Amino acid sequence: MPSLTLATLGADMHSHLLPGLDDGAETVEHSLDLLRALRNMGFRKLIMTPHIMGDFYKNTPEGIRAALQLLRTAAISAGLGDVELDCAAEYYLDEFLGRKLAAGTEMLTFGGDKRYLLFETSYMNEPLNLFEIIFELKAQGYLPVLAHPERYTYLYGRFAELEKLRRNYDVLLQINLNSLAGYYSPAAKKVAEQLIEAGLVDFVGTDTHHLRHTDTLLRRTLPQPYLQRLLQLPLLNNTL
Repeated sequence: MPSLTLATLGADMHSHLLPGLDDGAETVEHSLDLLRALRNMGFRKLIMTPHIMGDFYKNTPEGIRAALQLLRTAAISAGLGDVELDCAAEYYLDEFLGRKLAAGTEMLTFGGDKRYLLFETSYMNEPLNLFEIIFELKAQGYLPVLAHPERYTYLYGRFAELEKLRRNYDVLLQINLNSLAGYYSPAAKKVAEQLIEAGLVDFVGTDTHHLRHTDTLLRRTLPQPYLQRLLQLPLLNNTL
């Protein structure tokens, strides 16, 4: 077992541990298994981010907070109360997100007054309204955080576009730890490494959905040389 842990990060700001809300943990027991695994790797705070996606995952702040309270209670009973549990959401960039912003709908953020808002796009199709949504998010006082940019195939071979998003549009970038192990694809691994080399990573997340993710973290990601380089960047996880 690798001696390296993820304790220096302090917080994981992207996971799907809240039970029964999306394609992550299905039950409280499943959530506790995942929580225990992440705790053993050194995390002391988990900001869980269930999907909010059009008509598919119609999660609401009220429903997400109710699931959070359920898991908090169960974690204390299971002896895992030393891990701080909080919630935000992973918003899918679709027409529904634009409508929510236009209507002034409550959005779940993390980072307190920083109001970081985690969002994702289609993996294959470049969104036509990307910059429009970014502008509106910032106009409403949110700090947009693009989830796992290394996984968007429409950006492969267009690294300059990622640099522009970060440097010109102040979109913060979050990579998935398991990308370093090639879990998603060799191409995602390469882009993650490029982002690390360029110093363009602001947050890292486990994006944990199930035990395959935590097992990969432990057995394949922790030994990766690029993880050492990643942890030397001025990441914002430990400010949360």
